[in-house]
Amino acid sequence: MHGMEHSILEANERVRIAADRFNEVMSEVRQVIVGQNNLLERLLIALLADGHILLEGVPGLAKTLSINTLAEVMQAEFSRIQFTPDLLPADLLGTNIYDAKKGRFTTKRGPIFANLLLADEINRAPAKVQSALLEAMQERQVTIGGESMPLPLPFLVLATQNPIEQEGTYPLPEAQLDRFMLKVKVSYPTKQEELDIIDRMTSGLRPIVRKVGTLEMVMDARRLVGEIHVSDKIKRYIVDIVFSTRNPREYGLNELAELIAFGASPRASIYLTLAAKAHAFLKKRAYVMPEDVKAIAPDVLRHRILVSYEAEAEEISVEEIIKKILVGIKVP
Repeated sequence: MHGMEHSILEANERVRIAADRFNEVMSEVRQVIVGQNNLLERLLIALLADGHILLEGVPGLAKTLSINTLAEVMQAEFSRIQFTPDLLPADLLGTNIYDAKKGRFTTKRGPIFANLLLADEINRAPAKVQSALLEAMQERQVTIGGESMPLPLPFLVLATQNPIEQEGTYPLPEAQLDRFMLKVKVSYPTKQEELDIIDRMTSGLRPIVRKVGTLEMVMDARRLVGEIHVSDKIKRYIVDIVFSTRNPREYGLNELAELIAFGASPRASIYLTLAAKAHAFLKKRAYVMPEDVKAIAPDVLRHRILVSYEAEAEEISVEEIIKKILVGIKVP
């Protein structure tokens, strides 16, 4: 046993040093962004766990500024594309253009070739554009004119959905939602934060951020995250949480049986494990604890549980259902 304890201590030390650098990244981003701690932490978790984020929140909550500032601090390539009903897959992926001078086709890469891609209002674009994006997310490559090109590493998509105007939108099908590791809700700032935002945004001075991060740092940290220890107890806890969304009665959560139409897919278990490892990493631990799982579970499950008509009629939200699950499932 002694050797095991020793190696955990060593791993903890490596994690602590690496996680400190990400804390530095966060504090630089906070020079520009007021509040939004949850979103910033989730962006790092997705970056570390190689997942993508779906973001729901009203416009004007500094989503663009957040991801753009993170890209600046990380020295990463940032790209934003506004999804609209007339957008074509080529607008996103790129296209072959005939170069008359050279007498041949050259490839013009689309905005998808970036490390951090903000896909704004993804539910306003037609299905074929959505599936072009999701395919690229899945395959990590794009095919233009029969030629496959790998996307840069790391590659993170932050897709936003505007919850307000549902007119003329194309909601993402369940199977496509499932490909996003996390669905994060962004809320309005507190009064104090709003006062700070006014001060920062009206002073005419834009803070200069230090570029304290690198892409190599992300790739190195991913290896450490991969090695973070998940005990069998924690694995069972994760599987219990996910299974309880499918068979609530088995877990004594009888009231939820009527409220859930569909539970989470096996992808939920995988993503919950990966995200919990990244969460533990940011908390400077080389092992996952139940609180890592609890902290990240709502973001992993939010878009994977389909509530029933009964739940809608009784105005019971997916948030409340997740809360009941986390209270009801025995913590190891």
